[in-house]
Amino acid sequence: MNDDAATGHQIRSMTVLPARREDVDLHTADGLTLVGELALPADVDPVASLLTFHPLPTHGGYMDSHVYRKAAWRLPALADLAVLRFNTRGTTSPRGTSEGDFDGGDAERYDVAAALELAEFRELPHPWLVGWSFGTELVLKHGADPSIEGAVLLSPPLHRATDADLDRWADFGKPLVVLVPEHDDYLQPVEARERFARVPQAEVIGVDGAKHLWVGEPAVRRVLDEIVQHVVPGHAPLPTHYDGDVEQVSDVAPATR
Repeated sequence: MNDDAATGHQIRSMTVLPARREDVDLHTADGLTLVGELALPADVDPVASLLTFHPLPTHGGYMDSHVYRKAAWRLPALADLAVLRFNTRGTTSPRGTSEGDFDGGDAERYDVAAALELAEFRELPHPWLVGWSFGTELVLKHGADPSIEGAVLLSPPLHRATDADLDRWADFGKPLVVLVPEHDDYLQPVEARERFARVPQAEVIGVDGAKHLWVGEPAVRRVLDEIVQHVVPGHAPLPTHYDGDVEQVSDVAPATR
């Protein structure tokens, strides 16, 4: 790794850094198989793990939604993190289609539990949940599990998650980091601070200039920096250049619509 902008390969939107990547299947308690990918540091054990939950699949969200794709491409190499991405029930991506049907966040409780079970089976250390949009609803409603270290929410709409879910997180006591875009379509920083005030340990971070989908490299870098700073303090800001072998890939799937 290298912070010096004068040397090394510049990390661009389609840069893929070294990692051990493998297709994984997640198995739910109600009998479904969900498809996903686990990315691990290439040469060392991970120091912590991210279990990611994608945006609304009925509006284009899936495991390859661009922030998560770039997290899997970069964070194993830049921060020694394991990154699990997967399609919730009924969701399709180039990796394949997860069994079952979209259930609006209810039966997806089994999908959340399956991700936690895989993390336990694979002995992924210090798991953090990362939810984006609809994924934040899954985290708030179903993710307060004793095995996790905390959670990061990106663009929470708070449509399906209720005050009762927030109160459960308040009682849970684990860290809750909430990144709210200034120009979010659903919940903006002022209202977010009001809603999350009932969770004493919630840290609400308003991000100037950002929008719900975190489009653009500056927005992605801010998200990844915030995640890394909270999960492995001292590793952010992430370098913009990398000394070592890199790959460049075409945009094989569209970003979240």
